[in-house]
Amino acid sequence: MIVAVALLGYAALLAFVIAPRLTGAAWTRRSPRLGVAAWQTLTAGLTVATVLGAIALAVPTMRVSADLALLLHACVMALRTQYSAPGGAALAATGAVLALAVTARVGWVLTAGLLRMLRQRRDHRDAVTVVGRADADLGVTVVTSDTPAVYCLPGRRRTVVVTTAALSALDDEKLTAVLAHERAHLRGRHDLVLAYACAMERAFPKLRAFRDAAAETALLIEMCADDAASSASGRLPVAHALLAIAAGPAPAAALGAGGSSTPARIRRLIDDPAPLHRRQRLAGTTGVGALLLLPLIIATGPAAAATGMNYCPAAQQTAAACPHNGDCDHRHMRDSMP
Repeated sequence: MIVAVALLGYAALLAFVIAPRLTGAAWTRRSPRLGVAAWQTLTAGLTVATVLGAIALAVPTMRVSADLALLLHACVMALRTQYSAPGGAALAATGAVLALAVTARVGWVLTAGLLRMLRQRRDHRDAVTVVGRADADLGVTVVTSDTPAVYCLPGRRRTVVVTTAALSALDDEKLTAVLAHERAHLRGRHDLVLAYACAMERAFPKLRAFRDAAAETALLIEMCADDAASSASGRLPVAHALLAIAAGPAPAAALGAGGSSTPARIRRLIDDPAPLHRRQRLAGTTGVGALLLLPLIIATGPAAAATGMNYCPAAQQTAAACPHNGDCDHRHMRDSMP
C-alpha cells in the first residue's frame, strides 16, 4: 500500500507541480533539445508511475527467491493477507482495472495516431507528386500556390515541399536557411517526437500536463530546427526567412517552418539567448533521467528489501531443526502446498 501511495503521489507531483513549472521555462528555450527530452520523460514517467502504482494496489510486495516453490508459497500467503484485509479486494480490483485501462488507452491511441499519421503523409505525398515538379538543384518538390510555405514530409521517401510563392519571397540566402531548417526536422525524426506528444494529449485530454507537453514539444522541436539552420546560415537570415513564410502553416502529418509559433521563434533568434553551460546541461540531463528512473526505483526497491522478509516461519523452524536443511525445506513446502 505504501508503494502504491508513493507512486501515485509521484504521478500527481509530475502532473500538478513539475509540469506547470516546466511550461515556458527559460532554460528550455536555451536548450530546446533538453527541453524536448524533459517533456517526453515527464509524460512517460507520469504514465509509468500511474501504471506501477495501480499494479502495486493489486499485487502486494513479495519476497524474491530463487526457489520456485518458496516463491509461489510466499505469493499465495501475501495475496491471502492482501485480500483478507478490510477493503483489500476492492483496492486490488481498482488497481487492476486502472493499470489495464491506462495501458490499453495509451497503446490504442499511440497505435491509432501512428497509423493515421502514416496514412495522411502517404496521401499528401501522392498528391504532391502529381501536382508538383521536382527541382533537382534544390532537392525539393515545387508546388504552385499563392501562399508562401515550406514544409517537409518525413518517412522513407523524404520530401521537402516549397511553394512558388515561397520561392518568390525568399532570396538564395533565406531559402538556404529555411531548407536547412526542414532538413534538420528530417534528420532528427521530429515527426515521431511530435506524434508521441500529440498521442499522449489525445489519450488524456483532461490533464493539462499532457496538453502543455504537446504544445511545448511542438514549439521546442521548431527551435531545435532553427538552431540547426542557424549554425549553417546564421540566426538573422533564419529569422528573416521565417518572417517571409510565417503565414504558411504545414499541412497535417508534415513539419513546416512557418505557423503560429513563428513570432516567438523570431524573437528568440534575434535575442540570441546564451546556451546552457556544461554543468547546467549535465544537471538537466541527470534530472531528466531521474524523472523516469524514480518510479522504477520506488516500485522495485521494496521488492528487493523483501528478500529478508519471513513469509514462511514454519518452514524456517523445520529447516533449523533438521541437519539436511535443503531437503527439509523442500519437503515442508511440498507438504504444505494443497
